[in-house]
Amino acid sequence: MKKVAIITGSTRGIGRSTALHLGQLDYQVVVNGTKQELVDKVVQDIKGTGGVAMGFVANIANPIAVTKMIDAVMVQFGRIDVLIHNAGNLHDQKCLRMTDKEWQSVLGVHLNGAFYSIRRVLPYMEESGGDIILMTSTAGLGGSIGQVNYSAAKAGILGMTWTLAAELKRYNIRVNAISPAALTDMTRPVIEHIKNKYASKNEPFPDYWKVGEADDVARFVGRLLAQQDPDLTGEIFGVNGSKVTSWQKPIPTFSENNIDAFFTTWQSRKGSE
Repeated sequence: MKKVAIITGSTRGIGRSTALHLGQLDYQVVVNGTKQELVDKVVQDIKGTGGVAMGFVANIANPIAVTKMIDAVMVQFGRIDVLIHNAGNLHDQKCLRMTDKEWQSVLGVHLNGAFYSIRRVLPYMEESGGDIILMTSTAGLGGSIGQVNYSAAKAGILGMTWTLAAELKRYNIRVNAISPAALTDMTRPVIEHIKNKYASKNEPFPDYWKVGEADDVARFVGRLLAQQDPDLTGEIFGVNGSKVTSWQKPIPTFSENNIDAFFTTWQSRKGSE
């Protein structure tokens, strides 16, 4: 029987590309978004190429809506094999000016939405196994000025990935995360701003901001799901075009046996790395 893949936030960008790609790979795809017309369009596109898809409009930050979506998927397909939590939003602001609403909105979609979705699909993955893929970011891996809400949410995704990979391995459920670099509706304004900034100074556009396409990430997702290794779990992958990077868990850099020695060593190491 064809596998079923739920992709949150799949009406545009990386989510849409992944939905279309998995449809071509013979998955039964569940398209999710917050606007009916956009959900319907992606479903039609998948069906137009011979794929199988259903759509469900739900705000992934609402646990009741997520429950209704998972229930509907089980009624329609009777199984869930893959969950890809791609839904995201931005409310960028320096911390001093960030409102509680801006903080809660971003944490709600990225982090709470991940938990709500995972918690509700697990009962249907316990017996047969499956894959959970979460989207993180370099903002979560290294921080990003003006994005304390987004950075915190994406750092939370890292902890969730490592914890659940260990917790769920006994059920043959793999949990991995992707830090994508791709030109999408969400990243385009930032990249255009940076392009203009460097152009105004007559400086070359940094290679760091030269990113791939959403389709590159979709292809990686397809290949990741095709891997049969049960030990391929708890990994963080950076994907930028054809370049794939494996990110390592944080490790201790140095230790000292007393406080004074610690700060002496810290001072001596400062700027040396």
